[in-house]
Amino acid sequence: MITSSAQRIADYRQRGWWGDLTLHGMLRHHAANNPHLLAVADQPNRHALTGDAPLRLSFTELDHASDNLASQLLHAGITSGDAILVQLPNIAELVMAYLAASKLGAIISPAAVQYGAHELQHICATINPAAMLTIEQFNGLPLAANARLALPSSVKVLRFNQELRVDKTANQQVSQQLTDYERRHPTGADDILTICWTSGTTGTPKGVPRSHNMWFATSRCCVEAADYQLGDRFLNIFPMVNMGSVGAFLYPAMLVGCSIVLHYPLDPAVFLAQLQDEKITFTVAPPAVLNQLAKNEAMWNQFDFSELRSIGSGSAPLAPWMIETFAKKYGKEVLNFYGSNEGISLFCTPQHGSDATQRATLFPRVGAGITYWDSDVNSIVISKVVDIETGEEITEVGKVGELLFDGATVFDGYLGTDNSEVFTHDGFFRTGDLVELCGEPPNFYRIAGRCKDIINRGGLKISPMEIDVLLEGLPNSVEAAVCAYVDDRLGEKICACVVSAPQTPAPTLDQITQHLSNQGIAKFKLPERLELFNALPRNPLGKVQRFLLQDLVGKRIEEMK
Repeated sequence: MITSSAQRIADYRQRGWWGDLTLHGMLRHHAANNPHLLAVADQPNRHALTGDAPLRLSFTELDHASDNLASQLLHAGITSGDAILVQLPNIAELVMAYLAASKLGAIISPAAVQYGAHELQHICATINPAAMLTIEQFNGLPLAANARLALPSSVKVLRFNQELRVDKTANQQVSQQLTDYERRHPTGADDILTICWTSGTTGTPKGVPRSHNMWFATSRCCVEAADYQLGDRFLNIFPMVNMGSVGAFLYPAMLVGCSIVLHYPLDPAVFLAQLQDEKITFTVAPPAVLNQLAKNEAMWNQFDFSELRSIGSGSAPLAPWMIETFAKKYGKEVLNFYGSNEGISLFCTPQHGSDATQRATLFPRVGAGITYWDSDVNSIVISKVVDIETGEEITEVGKVGELLFDGATVFDGYLGTDNSEVFTHDGFFRTGDLVELCGEPPNFYRIAGRCKDIINRGGLKISPMEIDVLLEGLPNSVEAAVCAYVDDRLGEKICACVVSAPQTPAPTLDQITQHLSNQGIAKFKLPERLELFNALPRNPLGKVQRFLLQDLVGKRIEEMK
């Protein structure tokens, strides 16, 4: 399956943006050149989550294991161009599945373990998979049983340790079988390997096809941002089902030759122990986790994190005080990432801004013709900002518009969807992200929110993300976010949605508005309603799903009438 036009492929190859690398090709390269280097390792508490012992595989062992899995899939009738639905947690078998699919020229569509029958049926209807790969259960979730209930009988449900086995030993017969198969079914770097799913912040998830070339272009952005080096050890705590892990860890690990240490669901004690015991050099963690670590210096100092060079974060706004604490007290830099399955690739590092506030809120305008930074990424992506009403490009500081993105990292369009409104007439992806140009000269973008997230209070447009950041330090709260609710007079008003801290009185609306007022926020941005929750709805990457939050608030209001 190839989605890019012949013209795009030829153009990008001529520019040197795309090439001939494939995921399994890089695995074989490292298996030959770094055979004993650790490739993937399970978290130490895997047995408690899946009932299986943790796996640790070198590049050579991972090559053999993915060969053996590819052979088993061939025997199950899976071949080049077939779609495979995969619902696996962060375990070594998931990495094997990506590589086996790459070797077969099959398309892997990874689904979050939280997905139930509704989501699985939606994916099935979109990609028509030949099989589903899963395990019996994960952390109490009956994955295999749910799959059988959700999927049509035509889809084979293949379970690891049942229909599929893990075998990391060399098999000459299997090797020859795959050599013969690949001769008949060659896989190219422009072939689609994955169909990931959007986070669903605007409704039903959409399939995002991505080729090896798109993924490797994204991985180059991550390599540049975090200065990945041969032998680095990554700790991956996000589900390996989309950009946050596939683009930041899987493809870079195969490109550079790095070890992926797996973790999920987040267990702070295990996470900290892995950082130390596995001698991790780089990880990515949610802002809330880093905020808690920044507040607890005693906990941080219990461990030896001397191998850790830096930490990435994103998916939500970062707090400047947290970045400053990590830099000054812990000697670790926090890198700010902003990306998407569709191919947005923004990041801010100490090279771009030593000031904590700048790094927490701003991103260099990559691909906008600015040569202020020494950056390879500048040469493979293009970005600009346009007025959401007129479509005219914005060049002045302070005006908010929609971010448009193009280049080697960007996908070709959603699967099975009318993409006429997804791209501009000149081929730019409409990100739906609102940004403004910042700085003198305007070398930076500031993320102002989402086009569809904007709250319209009597004609005044309000970014909920801005208020979310100011609510981070709200006393007696664990997490907080705002959303719109319908108002007959103004159209929309703002509701504060708060999870209160255990064994403390919940904050009142007056306390919330005072907390915001103390930070100088305009009065029209103050919440006029408060709703308390046990937890805020989030997607697998930790982003608040504001459309779900808005639906919950709306239902509560209706019930009170």
